Amino acid sequence: MVFSSMVFLFYFLPLVLLVYYIAPAKAKNPILFVAGLVFYAWGEPGYVLLLLFSAVFNYASGLFIEKTDRKRAAIVINAAVNIGILVYFKYTGFLIGTAGNMFGFSAPSLNIALPIGISFYTFKALSYTIDVYRGNVRAERGFIEFGLYLAMFQQLTAGPIERYVNVRKQLHRRRVSGRMFLNGAARFCAGMCKKVLISDTIGVVWTTVSGSELSGLSAAMAWLGIAAYTFQIYFDFSGYSDMAIGLGSMFGFKTLENFKYPYISRSITEFWRRWHISLGTWFREYVYIPLGGNRVGRWRWYINILIVWMLTGLWHGASWNFVLWGLFYAALLVIEKMFLLDRLKKIGGFACIYTIFFVMIGWVLFSVEDVSGIWSYLCAMFNFGHLGFGESEFLYTFISYFWLFVAAAVIGSGMPKRIYDRLIPKRFVWIKYIAAALGLVLCTAYMADGTFNSFLYFKF
Repeated sequence: MVFSSMVFLFYFLPLVLLVYYIAPAKAKNPILFVAGLVFYAWGEPGYVLLLLFSAVFNYASGLFIEKTDRKRAAIVINAAVNIGILVYFKYTGFLIGTAGNMFGFSAPSLNIALPIGISFYTFKALSYTIDVYRGNVRAERGFIEFGLYLAMFQQLTAGPIERYVNVRKQLHRRRVSGRMFLNGAARFCAGMCKKVLISDTIGVVWTTVSGSELSGLSAAMAWLGIAAYTFQIYFDFSGYSDMAIGLGSMFGFKTLENFKYPYISRSITEFWRRWHISLGTWFREYVYIPLGGNRVGRWRWYINILIVWMLTGLWHGASWNFVLWGLFYAALLVIEKMFLLDRLKKIGGFACIYTIFFVMIGWVLFSVEDVSGIWSYLCAMFNFGHLGFGESEFLYTFISYFWLFVAAAVIGSGMPKRIYDRLIPKRFVWIKYIAAALGLVLCTAYMADGTFNSFLYFKF
């Protein structure tokens, strides 16, 4: 089940809200826990048992780690089991295929289905047990509360990767005011508009371009295609995060932001402070800092960045294009740390052009799984002998989607929100609620009339 579906909007969510609000306080957490399992089982009926195993295993591990004198051995075993399960489902085929290519044997096709959201809930579980091991938080005594933390339906399939330390108090005591509920509903509707009206629509351009013969692709079409993907993935994933944050607010949870208008960044370093913040925070807290962070020698610092970004690339998928994507960003970040950051501060707005240029190159590595296809696409982008601005295909596509690109650029810059915050008095907050309701109606019409598009980050 996904948020942008008729089943979720008109059956699942209203039913859960109704039962949740009429239930006594003691029943609210069990209701949300069961709702999370039902939500997950709707799309992954077999793998809901894997989710339950993760909940039971990590709940028991937290209690054991807190009490045992052999904490290091306990956390190593816990991490080995969690990572081992993730590696089996996500990387077995990739590892066997790579070994086959290296040693010249024919790798068998295992066809292991990837459980939706396993990367997200595994990282949540690991953050919990590691924090218990470090003494940053006490082990959760209530299984329902821990199970709810791991299986919150609003975060289950694509994050954000909320740390237990940030929500432990809310799991036991929370209140929902009318304003909090309405703001959550408006945030949810805004996220749905991002997904349905912008991401799914502009994604048609990328689907068309990436599915064409790359050898005959003009530079203009190649840049238009990757520009479309740049907006598609942002509005898809940030839209999901907005919907998750909004849903959490409707049930009394305050969720940390996951995106802060990353495309207005003036460096790659700043970009990664604004994009998928929860993942960046996870790698900083549990990989980068334990490796020594920037408190070591210069070259060791660069190696730490390289390790973190290789793992970040692999987290996104079991494919060499994700490894290249991670190495690409590692190289850019190291270059910025070495000398470029100070220079970027002096060139003002041109730093935004630098950033978005390399981000778009990065999205080519990210979106094209075949390495040879990556090279072909990059060659098309920089084939200035075949610009193709006058070709009918480019002109038709550009004119057809021009205003959508403009709208995506304006909204992605955060300008509408800044204008609203500065010019609209708080007593006129009802304007936001009416706009959200109209957006929901429009999205519903689109979903009823069109084909379903899943969220891009479900496969990661």
